[in-house]
Amino acid sequence: MLSPLHRLFSLLLVLGLGACDGQSPDFSRPEPGEALSAGSATVRRSDRDAFAQPSANLTPAQRLEFAVGNSFFRKPWVTAPASTTARDGLGPLFNTNACQNCHLRDGRGHPPEGRADSAVSLLVRLSLPETPATAPLAERLGVVPEPLYGTQLQSMAVPGAVPEARVRLSYDSHRLRFSDGFEVALRRPRLQLDRLGYGPLHPDTRFSLRIAPPMIGLGLLEAIPEAAILANADPDDADGDGISGRPNRVRDLARQSTALGRFGWKAGQPNLNQQNADAFFNDLGLSSGLLPGSSCTPIQADCLASADGGVPEVSDHLLARVLFHTRHLGVPARRAVDDPQVLAGKALFHRAGCAQCHTPAFVTAANTAEPELANQTIRPYSDLLLHDMGDGLADNRAEFQANGREWRTPPLWGIGLTQKVAGHIRLLHDGRARSLLEALLWHAGEAQAARDRVLTFDAGQRAALLAFLNSL
Repeated sequence: MLSPLHRLFSLLLVLGLGACDGQSPDFSRPEPGEALSAGSATVRRSDRDAFAQPSANLTPAQRLEFAVGNSFFRKPWVTAPASTTARDGLGPLFNTNACQNCHLRDGRGHPPEGRADSAVSLLVRLSLPETPATAPLAERLGVVPEPLYGTQLQSMAVPGAVPEARVRLSYDSHRLRFSDGFEVALRRPRLQLDRLGYGPLHPDTRFSLRIAPPMIGLGLLEAIPEAAILANADPDDADGDGISGRPNRVRDLARQSTALGRFGWKAGQPNLNQQNADAFFNDLGLSSGLLPGSSCTPIQADCLASADGGVPEVSDHLLARVLFHTRHLGVPARRAVDDPQVLAGKALFHRAGCAQCHTPAFVTAANTAEPELANQTIRPYSDLLLHDMGDGLADNRAEFQANGREWRTPPLWGIGLTQKVAGHIRLLHDGRARSLLEALLWHAGEAQAARDRVLTFDAGQRAALLAFLNSL
């Protein structure tokens, strides 16, 4: 198996970016096409609506289909029965009534910041530790559900049903110092639950806080060949570099088989259609052909007795329209790729070792679900693999083959537009980081060595690294 450095050299050579005879990659100038993060699908917008645009290579007819899916993504669902039969059946328990409420302008969610702020775009996942008796359930669902509340807390309910809980956060803080004395305050969230609607939680319950991730480029991530992702895996750290990324193997409900996980903070979903169906089911309380029935647990009698919006509530046709929309949300072009400070920051990014997990580029498959996604050189800056990120970020909650310290490498494309699109900067899986620098300094585990190298950077180097990240 190739080392990450050799894999990087090989990729640069394939793209025409490297030098022969063992020379180091040239970071003094932009790579050909580097600004086009999504190939011909790249969007030329960098304003507050930059994440809400259709892929640039769609035809007018496809843009109309995109708009139809977008309408179901944005508009609220209502309780049943209702005259709006195409959008009724919300709940009985739910976290929000529209996808867009979590992914505002198709961007990143955020944790509640004050006592009056609701946790709309932050979810609380639940599970129990696996035992021999519950192993078959964990294999099928990926987790062992909490017996009273299931796998996700839902803080809202339709009239006649009782919400499961109210979610609040507090924070513990500490400071981390760079070699030159510069300090950054880091904060760790503490989950606070009250108004439990169905009794006390099991004492062994594991909790995982998850903010809604950005929606851009998901179809392109789905189009990366599985072999290309697995080529970067080194589960046993055979090359001894301290990086042991590994795939998550999850349940594909449509095929009734095991598949490579790609989506979600722990790569717990194999494809976009299942990711979308799961969000409808758990976040909005809506059934589909892929996930029928209700998320109500057996003891939630008022939930089980509530009216539904038909069987299924999300038709196959509607789910397909949403799938087309989510596959074709475009990725904005990079900015200032030839700026000397950005190029210096790019060199520092590689020098620190960040690219060992945040793989810069892939080429999508030739035979994709949508032709516009095929044969594109994309630059997501993610390997889509699981990595041990240390105790500080651990949620101690397993999900299929991901353990409680592992997270999927999140794509970095578009991260520099977070503030402009979402109106905030809340990074990492639980939104604890209020800046790129904070997010970087939480890296530990396999990323400890890279984090420690960054801690040696002086003010000019920090500024350059951040300039590069903000250009993505």
